[in-house]
Amino acid sequence: MSELEPERFRPLRRGTLGEPYLYLAETTSTQDVLRDGDFPHGAVCVAEHQTAGRGRSGRHWDDAPSTALLCSVLLRPPAGAELPQLSLVAGLAVAAALEHEIGSLALLKWPNDVLVDGYKVAGILLEASAGVVVCGIGINVNQTERDLPPSPRAPATSLRIVAGRPLDRGSLLAKLLVELERRYVAWLESGLERLADELEARNALRGRRVRVGGRAGAAGAIAPDGRLTIVLDRGDSVLVESGEVELWPETRERG
Repeated sequence: MSELEPERFRPLRRGTLGEPYLYLAETTSTQDVLRDGDFPHGAVCVAEHQTAGRGRSGRHWDDAPSTALLCSVLLRPPAGAELPQLSLVAGLAVAAALEHEIGSLALLKWPNDVLVDGYKVAGILLEASAGVVVCGIGINVNQTERDLPPSPRAPATSLRIVAGRPLDRGSLLAKLLVELERRYVAWLESGLERLADELEARNALRGRRVRVGGRAGAAGAIAPDGRLTIVLDRGDSVLVESGEVELWPETRERG
């Protein structure tokens, strides 16, 4: 029996997230399941394998069946909330949960990746419509080297490779939902203000030379509204709201 099956996961669950809990052996995407249904705040869908998993900008997300943690969480934030900030909120929750399970520092690569030892171990995808946000989270948990994509865009690793042992995905999911709920409540109360110190402590890009949307410079702090500060080569600073960050060129990140 998989550690993610309801009979094994539900005794581990704490807090309000995770009910209803939908477990699927295979689906196109856990995002699709929650987006296309009528589920309450806190609903969670997990799958052992996705046939059409996706990441940022519509990219395909590959997974070896029954090795990754592939889940989506349905959130119903209030009207007027700054929804893009939830990518950072979820990223902090993932990083904290990973650290708890493996004891290694996890950093956030703005806006939606989590790195360990400079390698990508997790990605986050937000999809919003009609007041509902479906937060997709994919974590490389028990993949071996041969399970990982041979030529990924960003070199990846798994928690098993980092820790040197297999991990219980059910335990990781339970911890993740607790960490996500805590940060989500803080965000509802004060936006990113209460999370600012943690965001900066986990900012993997600060001080690195980057390029975003054709503009090159040094990455700085994550602003109070969630935008990334970049000090351009000509000396002035800009705040980047969205876009893909490239480490450019001589210090390209392995994650």
